[in-house]
Amino acid sequence: IIGTKPSPMLANYADVLLHEQVHVIETHARVVGVLVLCVAEEGFLLERVAVHPAFAARGLGAFLLTLAEQEARTQGYASIYLYTHELMVQNIALYNKLGYVEYARREECGFRRIYMRKVFTQAIE
Repeated sequence: IIGTKPSPMLANYADVLLHEQVHVIETHARVVGVLVLCVAEEGFLLERVAVHPAFAARGLGAFLLTLAEQEARTQGYASIYLYTHELMVQNIALYNKLGYVEYARREECGFRRIYMRKVFTQAIE
């Protein structure tokens, strides 16, 4: 969709595992979903969320997004933010539906990104 490999495919995952909060969904010794979170300059960042295409439409993505928000709240953050490529219109529509609001557009590392934030309105229970 974006004409090149997305940035998550270019990441050094040995480094990611050492420095970021990583959660996986595994089935039959195979990783089928991944969530990468970190604390960054602008707050609590949902760095990556992905589900293997063979396991799409099973609620795993929604589970991972909910987990990300729970982690942000548990760690004391009043919001969570993410970025996605501006051509990923389905992702942008989904994030909007889930309460994320665009707050910036930036070009970074050759990628044109849209930054979105979700502010939590309720305390964690």
